[in-house]
Amino acid sequence: MKRLISLVLVLTMLASFLVGCAPKDTETTDLDKSEDVEVEVVEEENAEEGLEEDNFKIAEMEKILMEQLEPMPEIGGGEKIGVLIISLTNPFWVNMKDKYEKAGEELGIDVEVFAAPTEGDTTAQLETLDGMIVKDYDAIVFSPIDANNLIPGILRANQANVPVINLGPGVNQDSLKEQGGHLDGVITVDFENQGRMVAEDMLRQMPEGGKVAIIQGIPGAGQSEGRTKGAKEVFESAEGVELVSIQAGNWDRNEAYNITMDLIQAHPDLKAIFACNDVMALAAVEALETAGKKDGVIVYGVDFTDEAQVAIKEGRLDGSITYSPSVYNKAALLLSLKVIQGHDIEGPVFSPLAVVNKENVHEFDGWE
Repeated sequence: MKRLISLVLVLTMLASFLVGCAPKDTETTDLDKSEDVEVEVVEEENAEEGLEEDNFKIAEMEKILMEQLEPMPEIGGGEKIGVLIISLTNPFWVNMKDKYEKAGEELGIDVEVFAAPTEGDTTAQLETLDGMIVKDYDAIVFSPIDANNLIPGILRANQANVPVINLGPGVNQDSLKEQGGHLDGVITVDFENQGRMVAEDMLRQMPEGGKVAIIQGIPGAGQSEGRTKGAKEVFESAEGVELVSIQAGNWDRNEAYNITMDLIQAHPDLKAIFACNDVMALAAVEALETAGKKDGVIVYGVDFTDEAQVAIKEGRLDGSITYSPSVYNKAALLLSLKVIQGHDIEGPVFSPLAVVNKENVHEFDGWE
């Protein structure tokens, strides 16, 4: 039996994005003003085989991203691109490193990936970027720990005429522009929409409402702030739902575990927890299981890591939200080539999103 997969693609475009090329000094990573790109995956029939359809879904995401990158750059020029990610202490970024390197091989690009020692070490990440600027890269792709920590390095890259492309968590562009700096390209996810989509799926599973809590990442980190804002708006506008807590877990498993323990002591009737990444969501699950409270408490994360995928299949974690890291990183390298080759860059590139839960998790076998 074959499954029928319905993909609903919602594109709300910026006016500047619709009409064409906007000058670089008008680019923004303000996701309040960005386009929303959603992929809702709806299962209409059950099936045992999924690989063909999994590849189809990845192909659909790639199609959306590649259309935003038209016209395509020339491939095979042997460019050298440096990539700065957040930290290899998080399995999400470990996977991102792997996908960058594979995309580089596919595109004939020499890719070198660097990371800060921990997810909160803003100083070390800036020092790493400074070291990359003098390595003769044709371009640098970076994901900052917070909105401001890499601005001094971006300014130095601008002065050295090294193109800089921002992937994912955004930069404080108002501050950057005030100091005379600029970004050459932006590829990102609508983090507020991530939060909205997850919160809406959580509420679908709790029609009677109840108390909910949010565990943030690092305060000031763009992805954490956006996800929190989107989820908060949905929870606070829902009838019968009470948002009782928003606390920073700093992307840390132990902190999220302890926050969850405190939450169930203070709110024994808690119905749901949204954690801003899967590491913290899985910690929340562990805490609830330890306390014998998991039954009846919905837990969602973000990133759809391998560990999260297993936990959803086992019925321990209730859901997550994902995009295709392999396609996302390939698009980042293609955007870098466009910058290197002098293409006009029209505006931010946005990745589609898909919510994963216990109902559709088997559709994502082989996801990458």
